[in-house]
Formats: sequence, C-alpha cells, structure tokens
Amino acid sequence: MHQQEAIHTDNFRTIYTTGEGLYKEKGSKFIGYAFPANTVEEAMEHVNALKVKYHDARHYCFAYRINPTQPQVRANDDGEPSNSAGMPIYNQLLSADLWNVIVVVVRYFGGTKLGVSGLINAYKEGAVESLKDVKIETEYLTEEVEIEFDYPLMNDVMRLIKELEVSIIEEKMGISAGYILGIRKSNHTLLMKRLEQIHGVKIHKNIS
Repeated sequence: MHQQEAIHTDNFRTIYTTGEGLYKEKGSKFIGYAFPANTVEEAMEHVNALKVKYHDARHYCFAYRINPTQPQVRANDDGEPSNSAGMPIYNQLLSADLWNVIVVVVRYFGGTKLGVSGLINAYKEGAVESLKDVKIETEYLTEEVEIEFDYPLMNDVMRLIKELEVSIIEEKMGISAGYILGIRKSNHTLLMKRLEQIHGVKIHKNIS
C-alpha cells in the first residue's frame, strides 16, 4: 500500500475507548474490534491477544494508522485474497480520519465462500461495526519548552501560561523558578515571542 502522508495541522482524531461489533454473512462471523494504539508494538499486541482469545478462528485481518507526524500504516489480509480484507478495514480508518487506532476483524468461516466482492463488503462491515460506538476525541500535537526565571517574575509568567493555555509538565523550583511547558505546535512561535518580552526569563533549548 502507498505510504500515508503526514498531517499538516497540529491536531488529529483518535479514539479513547475500545469498540466491538459483529457482522454475519452466509454463516461466517466477522467480529470487529477497534483499539487505541500509540505504537505499532501496542497495535500488534492487540492482534496477538485476539489470536489467543479466538484461537479457533480462520483469519485475523487488521489495519492500523499510527503516528500522524511520521505515519506508520499497514493493511493485512492474513491469508484472505489480496486486498479483500485489510484494505476495506483500512479504508474505514481513512473515512473516519482516525489516527493511533488499529481495527482487527476476526473471521469464523461458515462453510460458504463469499467471493472477493463478498469478502470486501464483509470486512468493511466488520470494521464499521467495531467503530460504531467508540468515543472519538481530538488530540493536539505539542512541543515542550523549558524556562527559568526569578521568582518576582512569577505573576507575569503565570498570566502568560493562562492566556495561551499552556500546560505545565514539570516544575523545577530552587534558587530560581523553572518550568517545562507544553504548548500546541500552532501556538509555539507566539509563546516564544511573548516569553522573550518578559525581561529576565531564560528560554532553554526545546526538549521535544
């Protein structure tokens, strides 16, 4: 399959709940699962777990889209005819514009062959069912900035943090105050500019 292009915004859609669904066709059962997965390793753990849970099934077809900034994508037919299983599943992830998600469709063969067109539809519907009730959320890509300043500047810094909706990832309090901040990529340049306007704030190299 063609390599997926990286996104060009600082946000993406993903799921934060597991989905499950069932589609039946001519005696065959297609059990669909959707899982959040931040890495390929995590995605494959779900596949392997389903192979144990449904050890007597015929096929475990899946597709995933991982890491929107450096995409890792895959569609796997697991022995079904080429592009009859993995791609129909993958296309549902594309249609829903979801990242960091794997969908697995487990097939129990019912004794009647469905043909390629029948398989394409069945795996598509299995994926649709798995995604029907999942909870979708928008996640934001962030960058981290480390700053250090004297305590009299605390009010100015905190006012800016609140105004730009910056998250405080870590506090480093000693002789001077320090924070590791998280900021949406789209607001990073503005944050740096505003920090430079507070005389006395030291900005360390970005750490993300």
